[in-house]
Amino acid sequence: MRIHFHGHACFEIVGEAGRILIDPFLTGNPRATAKPGDFLQLDAILVTHGHNDHLGDAIYLSKQTEASIIAVYELAMYCQNQGAKTHAMHIGGKHQFPFGWVKLTQALHGSGIESSDGKTMIYGGPPCGFLLQMEGKWLYHAGDTGLFGDMELIGRRYPIEVAMLPIGDNYVMGVEEAVHASQLLRPKVVIPMHYDTFPVIAQDVGEFLHLLQRRVPESQGKALRPGEAFEV
Repeated sequence: MRIHFHGHACFEIVGEAGRILIDPFLTGNPRATAKPGDFLQLDAILVTHGHNDHLGDAIYLSKQTEASIIAVYELAMYCQNQGAKTHAMHIGGKHQFPFGWVKLTQALHGSGIESSDGKTMIYGGPPCGFLLQMEGKWLYHAGDTGLFGDMELIGRRYPIEVAMLPIGDNYVMGVEEAVHASQLLRPKVVIPMHYDTFPVIAQDVGEFLHLLQRRVPESQGKALRPGEAFEV
């Protein structure tokens, strides 16, 4: 199984069981090396919340590939009303798909969807994170979130192979909080995300990797540049 990073919080997971895309912010992403036309076949599209830098091209890609958008109920209904194929879930629930298990976790953030004219905000339900089991391995995409204590419970219950954690600060966890989240989650590998896309979330990823190595030596830090992949 390979984890491809496409910038910001967008990851493509490819294995024998299937090909999924998480938070497909490609169009308008200054750091993305992929474009929507590169994805002609997908088994699912997972969206953590309704902000444009996460919902991104999900609706377009669902129509292009006929893959279901997996999201909380309110966001799934919004996408369905836009013509996308969806599978609605909610926080705490899990479902087995042909490619593996998906379970929704809480995230501390917002989820409003901006109208096309930018004047109103549509309710997108609460934000979430995703626990994904493919080929017997658990992956955790935290979505946009602040640090929360139940990350310890997630780490106790699930043997996380790879955790994808935001470090950009301002809107999400910063470096220190993401390192502490790693202590609670106890993953084998941590991939930092949601940083350097825009000036307000610029971070020194080297500082994160150094602190992680010093404070959580059992977890390996792996910073991917957009377009790079990691074999699990």
